[in-house]
Amino acid sequence: MPTYQPWYHGMITRSRAEDLLSKEPRDGSFLIRDSESIQGAYALCVLYQNCVYTYRILPNEDKKLSVQASEGVPISFFSGLPDLVEAYYGPAMGLVTHLQYPIQREEEMEDDTDSSLPPQLPPRNFSTSDTKDTEQVTKSLSDTYMARLQHMDISILQEEHQVALQDYFRTSICLDLEQVQNGNPNLPGLKKLTMIICKSLNNEISRVLPSLEMANRILDQQLSPGIGHLSRQISVDSLQSTSFRLEQLTKLLYSIEDKAKGAVFESAGYEGGHRKSLIPAVTFEVKQESLGISTKIFLKVDVESGKLFYKKSKDGPEDKYYVHNKILQLVKSQKIPAKISINVETEKEKVVRKEFVFEDAKKREGFCQLLQLMKNKHSEKPEPDMITVFVGTWNMGNATPPLNISSWFLCKGQGKTRDDTAEHIPHDIYVLGTQEDPLGERDWVETVKSTLRNITNISFKQVASHTLWNIRIVVLVKPEHENKISHIFSDSVKTGIANTLGNKGAVGVSFMFNGTKFGFVNSHLTSGSEKKLRRNQNYTSILRFLNLGEKKLTPFDITNQFTHLFWLGDLNYRVEMQSTEAEYIVTKIKQQQYQELLGKDQLNMERSEGKVFLHFDEEEITFAPTYRFERYTREKYAYTKAKATGTKYNLPSWCDRVLRKSYPLVHVICHAYGCTNDIMTSDHSPVFASYEVGVVSQFVSKQDPDSAVQGGIQIMNCMATLLTKSQTKFCIEYHSSCLEKPVKTAEGENTHQSNGFINVWFGNQVQLTPIISDPEYLLDQHILICIKSTDCDESYGEGCVALRAAEFCYTEFQITLTHNGEKTGTLKGGIQLHTTESKPTEKLYDFIKVERDDPASSKCKGGDKVSQALDISNPNYMGLPYKTGNMKDKGWSYSMQPKPAPGSRSPTMKHPAEDGKRSEMFDNPLYGSMSGASHSRPKDQQKDLLSPPDAFSFIKTADADSDRPPLPTPRTRSFTCSETSPQTTAPVATHSAKPKKPVVPSRSDTNTVNKPRLPTKCRPGPPEPPNAKLKDFREAAELPGKQKAPSRPGQTPRFSS
Repeated sequence: MPTYQPWYHGMITRSRAEDLLSKEPRDGSFLIRDSESIQGAYALCVLYQNCVYTYRILPNEDKKLSVQASEGVPISFFSGLPDLVEAYYGPAMGLVTHLQYPIQREEEMEDDTDSSLPPQLPPRNFSTSDTKDTEQVTKSLSDTYMARLQHMDISILQEEHQVALQDYFRTSICLDLEQVQNGNPNLPGLKKLTMIICKSLNNEISRVLPSLEMANRILDQQLSPGIGHLSRQISVDSLQSTSFRLEQLTKLLYSIEDKAKGAVFESAGYEGGHRKSLIPAVTFEVKQESLGISTKIFLKVDVESGKLFYKKSKDGPEDKYYVHNKILQLVKSQKIPAKISINVETEKEKVVRKEFVFEDAKKREGFCQLLQLMKNKHSEKPEPDMITVFVGTWNMGNATPPLNISSWFLCKGQGKTRDDTAEHIPHDIYVLGTQEDPLGERDWVETVKSTLRNITNISFKQVASHTLWNIRIVVLVKPEHENKISHIFSDSVKTGIANTLGNKGAVGVSFMFNGTKFGFVNSHLTSGSEKKLRRNQNYTSILRFLNLGEKKLTPFDITNQFTHLFWLGDLNYRVEMQSTEAEYIVTKIKQQQYQELLGKDQLNMERSEGKVFLHFDEEEITFAPTYRFERYTREKYAYTKAKATGTKYNLPSWCDRVLRKSYPLVHVICHAYGCTNDIMTSDHSPVFASYEVGVVSQFVSKQDPDSAVQGGIQIMNCMATLLTKSQTKFCIEYHSSCLEKPVKTAEGENTHQSNGFINVWFGNQVQLTPIISDPEYLLDQHILICIKSTDCDESYGEGCVALRAAEFCYTEFQITLTHNGEKTGTLKGGIQLHTTESKPTEKLYDFIKVERDDPASSKCKGGDKVSQALDISNPNYMGLPYKTGNMKDKGWSYSMQPKPAPGSRSPTMKHPAEDGKRSEMFDNPLYGSMSGASHSRPKDQQKDLLSPPDAFSFIKTADADSDRPPLPTPRTRSFTCSETSPQTTAPVATHSAKPKKPVVPSRSDTNTVNKPRLPTKCRPGPPEPPNAKLKDFREAAELPGKQKAPSRPGQTPRFSS
């Protein structure tokens, strides 16, 4: 906008526009904002009878503006928004009502600079309207620099250079200033000065460059035919600037250095940049019980040879060993944190279960990581389906880092750390975010590479880096993964003063690892304990304007575009307590009693209210606050600072954080989250996080495309509840990498609107056709859903549904819709898969499971136990709730059914019983295999898992016990399971290739209500239904998963506060 207009609100969100109009509920109230769907367009928002009507304002080829109003009204064109608004104050212009009351634009909150640095001023804007003022500014600028020049001894310079400097600062700098004021930013005077000073340097570059190019060609394995012409081009072209020539020179020097290092490493016995014997053998002391007698033995893990040795003494000979392919399963005990069971295959092809108890849970975790690495290393799979990711953030405090920063990458220090036995295991990807970084990008990358090379003997490859002022993100990967990385994007957003300075803001990088999308955001938000709201605004701005990922996913913000999104940085959220309690806080920290302080943590409080980082996960914080230390010590917090306005308090706080948001039903485990205690050059401590992440390979179907039956994805019975006052029609848009193009539904039917909510019924069944029908591929895919208005094409909410939820049968889902990081409603519906006949291969990350209860097992000779079906689950769905309250609504739930009983058929795969033998793999609730886990869980805990999000609840849990204490819930993912009784109202999944066999009822389907209850361990099938007194609320018709699929717009859902 050329001039300020009070009704123009710029790039505010649609929901914010509705909030502003609701504050002045008068018919004819209006404002204009930028369109969210079309760049360069606007949206006119008008309030009438407590509903908001939105009209597009579109520019034509001549930059004339017109309003998309009612049909039959002649289209008028206007040269600008003021003319358009003035015209629409009149009646009969096609709007629901004429414009009357403009909504005034809100004043933006100003940011300040970091408290530890002197304020950085924005670029000075010299007004050209007043010639006298301009002359004064120009003269003042010249006098300032001439005064500085007179105080310097320039006699040591060449006479030609002395004259050039004096001429520039006396006269030429004034001419450059005039050029800038006239719109020419080239600074010709400065260019002339550098040409004079660098005359000899240009000649020297022309002389040196050919020799460097020759050295580069000698080291290059594949000689480029055109490289010899580079020196001639640069030396002949006199128009090339000195900085460009220096850049070419620098690039060649770096290229020579890298190639020389590679040649030396290769000749020194490196393979792929790392030594042949990378992981040394590690021995663990454990206890094994046999016939009630505890015996000490030693387990030796040799990753390189792929063997697990049993030894009676630490330095003695190996008594027995198992090869990696004979080690079938690791089962962690939940009751005893240091206990583990190993299922191995003997020579007689019998599966034997061996139980061991480690020194502590940390040792057990190190053992599991080594065994997992061994399985991955010797796997016959061409591509990995699991990798490890290191995420680190460090505010460097504008200080050069110490020589040794290895503890950061080894995850050593405070908090949840890796065991010493696992420190030799390198991560596949390292992502480092720094703030107030004083180093140049090249220097910092070389520092990191050198440190990793010393730790791992691997020369990591740089994938991407991006810098905004002193905010930087760097991504490094193992050399063998370099060709798996594609679709690399990077961007930055400024959130400093007036959102124009980059002293605060964010940088981001995204890429694909084979078929899995990763996003990483490093942010430095506004400082100051009292600036909490401004930090929330920073987060929203970054979410809206950080441009990562594919352009075809523009309706979705970055929280929905990636399989895994990691957000790290100095978020600057503080512990919200009185400054007089500073010493009390320090005392609590020394006692390692963090829970009370974490309860006052601003980020935790804002997240619990759904204001920022909605549906993000953060591992439990068990380390001390990382800010604000006295430099060169970690023993004392410097929480006071003397300023001209008085003493300022910076209470010890967890400013530096790592959070994560992933798609539903994907594999991700956090193995470490903490901070170092030996890197002390900054007033912040570096923070580290280590994740185990499931990835998807680029799928190549083994089936004949001509003979394979075409699969399908059916989505039906969708009902959206939207938090909006807009009076418009809606449709659903489906996006996925498994679809050839986005699919848009027909217009939905608005069934009810009240209290700022509107219900929209999408009754028609939508058939989506995947590009590949193989379940091996489809079960790893996700469908992105966007609710759009049909008139403005703007999003009113986005969400995600995992196809794995419908692996075995028709599944009902409920997802929370979000837009620009805010909760905007919910969507309920059903999904069903039709795929070709194929058995998906087992994932490598299913090698480790967690045992919920003591198994019923039969002992064999020597105390070994024959493996039986255990009540276990995938470990990334286990764990206690965070005491800090970090585990909240996950944004999705599914009525996932148990595995089909023997005799029934899955829509995606054959049951193991059809192969003639029972599968030895254990049930995994990640994939909906609930035969054990869902029944052994306490009834009240099932009730918790089935409860929909509080803010958009569709069920009143009247039967719930309000006095019941909170129960453990999964740490990194929540899921819901329906009862084992068959659904009579939901469609039954069908198989695409063969007709469905009749279902053979299991014992749990017969009438067992009057039979006496058996002990839990002896019960042959699922537990019988509870008596009437203990009847679970899920048996009521209110449950979304049990509702009859409506054929017409149904009854209005009830909301619970």
